[in-house]
Amino acid sequence: MALDEASPISHHACVMVVGNFDGVHRGHQAVLSEAVADARAAGLAAVVLTFDPHPGAVVGAGAPPRLSTIERRAELMSALGVDWIYVRKFDAAFASWSPERFVRELVVQKLHAAVVVVGQNFRFGSKRSGDLELLRALGTQMGFRVRVHQVACDARGPFSSTRAREAIALGDIDEACSVLGRPHELSGAVVRGDARGRQLGFPTANLDPVPEMPPPNGVYAVTVDEVIGPGEARPLGMGVTNVGVRPTITGAGNIKRTVEAHLLDFDGDLYGRLLRLHIRARLRDEKRFASLDELKAQIAVDVDCARLRLAP
Repeated sequence: MALDEASPISHHACVMVVGNFDGVHRGHQAVLSEAVADARAAGLAAVVLTFDPHPGAVVGAGAPPRLSTIERRAELMSALGVDWIYVRKFDAAFASWSPERFVRELVVQKLHAAVVVVGQNFRFGSKRSGDLELLRALGTQMGFRVRVHQVACDARGPFSSTRAREAIALGDIDEACSVLGRPHELSGAVVRGDARGRQLGFPTANLDPVPEMPPPNGVYAVTVDEVIGPGEARPLGMGVTNVGVRPTITGAGNIKRTVEAHLLDFDGDLYGRLLRLHIRARLRDEKRFASLDELKAQIAVDVDCARLRLAP
């Protein structure tokens, strides 16, 4: 369950994990699963403290591209057994808090942490002045323990949000999936477009806005869900998604990127519905065709390729 600052907090003592958790990748999953197990064994709640917007948007060089929305992170963390996800608004006022105030008001008084789980390089408080040593000292004073989580990795190195972003930026769908532990996702409400896909015989669902980081322009094999509500989605089947500027349709000068998906073997009205696309494979680069007939023929090939790549 995701919380805002006005929501009631359970007064049950907790094991609290602090982090941004963008993407809830395999490293995050390992940390959270261990924290949940520790909480269950000790009869405590398992709580995540996270921040929105990304601290880099307020006190850094800017937020990195987003792998997942706060709502999606909450769903994924809840599925791992986390009891509460507390989302603290990160603004200039909060960024000015001293490390002592951060711990006293948020960690102890608000969230009742008995155990605080952080990374080795965890920093907190104004100008990142608080470090692991200070956190441990404050824990001794205020009655909580500090545990440093291990970094999960594979043969290529640690799992991280940065590593996932680098893979997505390169269009390396397999590597992104390996880091995340699932396909990278794009989501958005279906809006009305120019109906050109329908005229070509391949109607598309146009998603706008899409909050997650898109892969490079190109055509991708996807599976598609309709998001019904928090933690609830209905599979709609396979699809072919174009990410890019549609140069055959809009001309070479267009720079507005779009995400549009053609659902295979689907007939229905999707306008206004929220879809989630799971990117399974990159099929080809986006290119400009000499005619709409050439584009139509290529889309038919893309559909056949998607069926092969998505076959069980």
